[in-house]
Amino acid sequence: MIRRHITEHLLQALSDTPAVLVNGARQSGKSTLVQSAELTKPGRQYLTFDDPGVLGAAKRDPNGFIAGLNPLVTLDEVQHVPELFPAIKMAIDRKREPGRFLLTGSANVLLLPKLSESLAGRMEVLTLWPFSQGEMNDVSEGFIDALFSKQPVWSSGKSSGIRRDELFEKVLAGGYPLVVARNTGARRKAWFQSYLTTILQRDVRDLTNVADVTAVPRLLSVVATRAGGLLNFADLSRTLALPQTTLKRYFALLEATFLVQLLRPWSSNLGQRLIQTPKVYLDDTGLLAHLLGLTLDRLKVDGTLAGGVLENFVVMELRKQSAWSEIQPEFYYWRTAAGQEVDIVLEDSAGRLVGIEIKASATLGGSDVRGLQSMADAVGKRWLRGVVLYTGTEVIPFAANMHGLPVSHLWAAHK
Repeated sequence: MIRRHITEHLLQALSDTPAVLVNGARQSGKSTLVQSAELTKPGRQYLTFDDPGVLGAAKRDPNGFIAGLNPLVTLDEVQHVPELFPAIKMAIDRKREPGRFLLTGSANVLLLPKLSESLAGRMEVLTLWPFSQGEMNDVSEGFIDALFSKQPVWSSGKSSGIRRDELFEKVLAGGYPLVVARNTGARRKAWFQSYLTTILQRDVRDLTNVADVTAVPRLLSVVATRAGGLLNFADLSRTLALPQTTLKRYFALLEATFLVQLLRPWSSNLGQRLIQTPKVYLDDTGLLAHLLGLTLDRLKVDGTLAGGVLENFVVMELRKQSAWSEIQPEFYYWRTAAGQEVDIVLEDSAGRLVGIEIKASATLGGSDVRGLQSMADAVGKRWLRGVVLYTGTEVIPFAANMHGLPVSHLWAAHK
């Protein structure tokens, strides 16, 4: 069984926090993780709200249900029973002991104010994404921490890199555990079709009443065509013939169920006029490939598609790594009114900035670091370094703190 890199953080949280919630997309491996040997202590009870009997009992009498549990309990898929959170809060307030409640959820409680507020200060929330490339290759990735170190190991020498086709096979497969175990595109397609049906017809309905059931999957399909681009609700409204108020509500559901996420623009206090519209990404490139009908052959025929899906892949690999990195930076992008842009900006707690550009080409030139150089000039001393991730095999030094790196550096062992 693949060991999840977030395990250590989860064990630490259970050692000093009364309730710990592991949330993430359905089928990302949450149930497997919380039932692993490391997290199954003697006496810890396990119940899942996917079981109709358990669900019914919890809904009928939330306080009585909580009162009847073992001192240590794991409750799976708690988003099905939002009325349980006040009862958990009361139980913690009566007896505040670390690790009492280990919860999992397939809806982002941070986007559901009533749920997150009820356990404020009592619950730590960790996100489990689908498999990272390092998890699948048994490598503990430290790329983010290396970016913020004084002297990263890639500052000289070459990389062993991987073939472009091999890279894009990884990109198109994504990281869902049950998908990467399937060997053919047809079987992966069948899984994603079933997966989307389950989420859009069950989980979305659990969160809210949706007037037009077909509108949410149509929105997701259209958003997939814009992955890596600016989120323009006016354009989406025209395309889908939906009012913007409805559209924004449906988009929030896609965020809450871990299907899409936003990348906000970075801005400083220097009075610069930066575009304030967020960029949108899907949370898994396997899902993105499914929605767009992408295959290796299609990427070879239409090379313009490669850049967007590769950028989405890099964003998500970095998101996954941030869950266990020491730095745990904030994520942004940078774009000026004049059109200068950096795909990803990472900012640590000290305000230091790292810029990352993604290029689908196998070669790089001086023009590929113009955005990074522009941002470095604009932010001054806050700038730490910039890297361009590309599909070639060599480490290319453009300056002491600016390098071109093969994308495979993302899951190399840096620590």
